[in-house]
Formats: sequence, C-alpha cells, structure tokens
Amino acid sequence: MIVLEDAGGFAREHGGCAATIGKFDGVHLGHQLIIGQVVEQAKTLGLPALAVVIEPHPEEFFAGGAGGDCPARLMGLAEKLRLLEAHGVDCCLVLGFDQAMSQTSAADYIRRILVDGLGVAALVIGGDFRFGRGREGDFAMLEARGRAFGFSVHRALDRVVDGCRVSSTAVREALAAGDFHRAGRLLGRPYAIRGPVIRGEQLGAKLGYPTCNIELPGRRIPLHGIYAGEAIVAGRAHPAAVSVGFRPTVEDAGKPLLEAYLLDFEGDLYGETIEVIFRQKLRDEEKFDSLETLRGRIADDVEWVRQVLNSAKKP
Repeated sequence: MIVLEDAGGFAREHGGCAATIGKFDGVHLGHQLIIGQVVEQAKTLGLPALAVVIEPHPEEFFAGGAGGDCPARLMGLAEKLRLLEAHGVDCCLVLGFDQAMSQTSAADYIRRILVDGLGVAALVIGGDFRFGRGREGDFAMLEARGRAFGFSVHRALDRVVDGCRVSSTAVREALAAGDFHRAGRLLGRPYAIRGPVIRGEQLGAKLGYPTCNIELPGRRIPLHGIYAGEAIVAGRAHPAAVSVGFRPTVEDAGKPLLEAYLLDFEGDLYGETIEVIFRQKLRDEEKFDSLETLRGRIADDVEWVRQVLNSAKKP
C-alpha cells in the first residue's frame, strides 16, 4: 500500500482515485463497509482506492494532545494502516491535523486536497461528516462542489449489529464494560493490541514473571486492568496474563504500557511484533505496599488466567 503525507502530485501520477475520509479508529465493521464501497467505486472507475486518514484525531489536537480530555484510542496509526490495506485500500493519505489544517476553509479543503491534490473521482462519506474551519463543510456542500468539479459523492452505509449502529464509540463502551464478545462482534475480530516488544525495566523478570512490553499510543487508553488473553507469536497463540495501565506500584505516572506474561513460554522476543488478544478481565489496577505483595498477586493472577483459558477450551 502506498502511504502519503502530502496530496500534491497524486492525481498527476495515478490519474485520480475513489476515496473516503475519516479517523478509522478500530477499523470496525462500519469502517469495513465504507471501505468496501470505496473499493467497488475504484474498480468501476479503474482507479486506486484511497483513504484519507486524519492524524492526530482532531479531538486530540484540540485537547492539547492525546493526554487531554478526548476519546481513548483503539489503535495506533501503524495498526490502522495495516488493517486498511488488509481490507483493500490501495493508498492512504495521512492528513496531518494541526493549527493550519484546523483553519482551512471547507472550500479550500475540497479544492486543494480532494480536487487538485488527489483528483478524487468518487467520494464515499457519511451523511454526518463535517470538515473545514469551524466544521462549516457538510455532505450537501460536497455534493454541490462535486457537481461543479466533476466528482460523484456517495453516502456511506451504516452497519448495524444487534440493533446498534457500529461505531468507534460503541467499541470503546464495550471494552470499558469488559464485554469482549460484543467488542469482537462490532470489530469483526477479537479486540487486540499489536506492536513491537520493547525493553523495559526488567521488573517482571526480577519478580519471576518476565513480560513482553508494548508501548501504547497516547495516554487515553480503552482498557485499564489485568486480563486473561493470548499472545500471538509467529502465528502461534500463547496463553497470557496481561496488564494494561500505568503500573501504580512502581510508577503511578508516565505513559501507559501493556505488559504480557506468556505462560509456559521461554524465549527472547525483544524487537519482535506480537499481537495480544483480550479474552476476559480479572480486576482493576492496584497499588501494592511492597513488591513482595505484588509478586503474590501476580501468582494468583497467572493461576486465574490459566483456569479461565482452560475452561474456554472445553466443549
């Protein structure tokens, strides 16, 4: 997949595109339906299917960064791009949202980015999509400008699951409630966090439970606590006790971190990309009065994870 940071020259090189615009946080079933519409338009026109991915999310920008009062991220940009490609997107424009972009008029947005830059021939967009300075642009404006500039505008379809419109907000709500079954139904796959294993402070190893650590995007995260899960390493699933949060016993501050202890696993995974799938929540994060107390609680957590995952395997 071609990843662009600037729209300039795309139309000249590729002849235009069928496109959609959004944050695509989670790449859930609703997003997948929209992507399918774009891919169909692209096939009809003989052009690439392109997604304009807004980064950072405007809510994060206006909140003063990802640590402000904004929705939790379901995934980072790299995972988002990977899934968009998997669902048929040929090209992504990562559209940087900054002060200049926030002050760009809707008319300039259409002319400079969509028409002159990308050469959009067909645009698939939600009926409630707003864009441009002060959110002045809307679906009706896109339709009118599309007629003037020669591109078609198509209303994105909604995906409904269990009577509810699929959205990133609905996925966050399911995760916050610990309802991984519902989250999976909205996403079309189990909820997972994927990323490279980084070298930490080795505290887990000192306590007898070495962990694989993955950095999380921003400070607002959709999960906090201790979970039973599985870590996918080189295509193989390993049962795992997973902690997501801010490690209050040893830090009580800083960036959020995912720590996964793989049961009955030996090996060095530093630098390897793994995927951690969440199955069930055990408890919230706690601050313990000593590392020895923490060690005992980890032992209890690991035993609980073993029981949960063994029970799940029984017919």
